[in-house]
Amino acid sequence: MATTKMFNLHGKLSSTVCSPPSLNRSRSFYRPVVAITTVEQLNKSYWAAIKTQIDAHLKKSITIRPPTSVFEPMHHLTFSASKSTAPPLCVAACELVGGSADDAINAASAIHLMHAAAFTHEHLPLSDGPMHKGSTVEHMFKCNIELLTPDGMVPFGFELLGLSEQAQKNPDKILRVIIEISGAVGSQGIVDGMYQEVLYGESQGEDDEKMVEYVCEKKEGELHACAGACGGILGGGSEEEIEKLRKFGLYVGMIQGMVNGIGKNKEGRFEIVKKLKSLALKELEFFGAKNVDQISTLLEMY
Repeated sequence: MATTKMFNLHGKLSSTVCSPPSLNRSRSFYRPVVAITTVEQLNKSYWAAIKTQIDAHLKKSITIRPPTSVFEPMHHLTFSASKSTAPPLCVAACELVGGSADDAINAASAIHLMHAAAFTHEHLPLSDGPMHKGSTVEHMFKCNIELLTPDGMVPFGFELLGLSEQAQKNPDKILRVIIEISGAVGSQGIVDGMYQEVLYGESQGEDDEKMVEYVCEKKEGELHACAGACGGILGGGSEEEIEKLRKFGLYVGMIQGMVNGIGKNKEGRFEIVKKLKSLALKELEFFGAKNVDQISTLLEMY
């Protein structure tokens, strides 16, 4: 069984066997001109602008073209998936360490594609397990199409990275980003989290709280940790900055899982979210004089 890096709720890094618990400064070049009257409006404008950039880049990349049987469902499923804060975090992290939105836009788009592919697989019409009951997801295509299309979305995300201008200028950085994303969405990341959530839905036992936190870490946490790290890498951050952004992303993702995911109905979730927010903000203290005001407002969305 593989050994992987894990962060506990005390912010400590340790090498552990990746086994689940038993079941018993912004420099965006695309920001629109808007009338800002409050700090809250400024923060919302910042994140909305990043999301707009990512959507525009994806729409330009995934046009409905021959074969339409492939690109029409790919285009639809890319934009019909629930929104994740991981892609915009990638851009914000890049800007924080001195990069620009252009440096991270392909990675952020790829991260969105990974999220959309996982979301589609999780909400297949064929699925009738506990986690899918009462789902309000609308299905435009037959189940076999929605099963196969995400299998094309994942490599398309890596293609965006491989054919990008950054890949020609900084191939080592892009290779590192590809490895980061692969790990986050693979058998020790999102896939593991989704699988454990199914098991949790079927059998809730003594390790209930521990399992919920584990699922939040693997399912939402890993993707956000990846987004923070990738942004740091592409922005030219130091290794310490990259790891701080990774941990910040991990805590942000776990908060998302506790608020909107598996933990949303769990007793005591507010205390866990409060602790995670504190840990996330502590990671940003490392950046000192750098402007962390905007990236820290991501925590206000939960």
